Amino acid sequence: MTQSLHSMTGFASEIRELPYGTLSIDIKSVNHRFLDIQLRLPDTLRSLESIFREQISQSIQRGKIDCRVDLRPRDHSANLTLLNTSALEQLRSASSIIQEVFTDATPLSVADILKWPGVFQIDSLENDKVEQDASAILNQLLIDLNSSRKREGGKLASFLTERVHALKKIVFELTPEVPNFVKQFEERLKLRFQEALGGEHEERVYQEIALMAAKVDIEEEISRLTLHLDETLRLIQEGGVIGKKLDFLMQELNREANTLGSKAIVNKLSSGALDMKILIEQMREQIQNIE
Repeated sequence: MTQSLHSMTGFASEIRELPYGTLSIDIKSVNHRFLDIQLRLPDTLRSLESIFREQISQSIQRGKIDCRVDLRPRDHSANLTLLNTSALEQLRSASSIIQEVFTDATPLSVADILKWPGVFQIDSLENDKVEQDASAILNQLLIDLNSSRKREGGKLASFLTERVHALKKIVFELTPEVPNFVKQFEERLKLRFQEALGGEHEERVYQEIALMAAKVDIEEEISRLTLHLDETLRLIQEGGVIGKKLDFLMQELNREANTLGSKAIVNKLSSGALDMKILIEQMREQIQNIE
């Protein structure tokens, strides 16, 4: 079954006016080796953390996700947040202990206390409503984010497909020339041996030439390049979560191109290997952003 290719880069945001206040959620994704979820929630909405993590992990499989949530209560919804008496008592107890140990420590002011994390909490009845609204907004944002990632993934797929075809063209042009490359190499070696040795040890000379020619034969490299390029094209067309597989194939392609370059005995082969390495590097750079 063919799936879409997804980029790991995307952004979605929404600000919604609700009866109890203004709820805003931003979600951004960038490339990463694994799924890394970073949530920035106000203390009054800490209960959303596990809910949001589950929603995000069900929708996205790879990338660094940064999600920020903000809630600003309306003036007439002051009862939305309540003082957390348990947190206040813990703060008072800790402050007393510190004052006993450090007698010159500055006591906490009312402003300090009100800013302390966890001092305010959402009324339990309102909290359920906020969670429902926030979860619904996040669901829509994840749909929007994945649509953005899908659009970008389509562009990446086109970019990669063009490079694969360019690489296949180079391989196609080099393939029929392989016997000629080897033959030219053998002729050059034969000429040099004859100049150095004359007609002596002719049989031994031919054996050495055959051995050396085998070392510069690139048929195996051409064959593996073709297989890797076919597999790369298949993965791009198949789609899905293929970033790591494509990255591995780029390593294999680069290895074969390097070997091709090291065996280059004519300019055409050397030039072809260099062009391949440039195309592979272009692909590898973009593949880092594929889920």
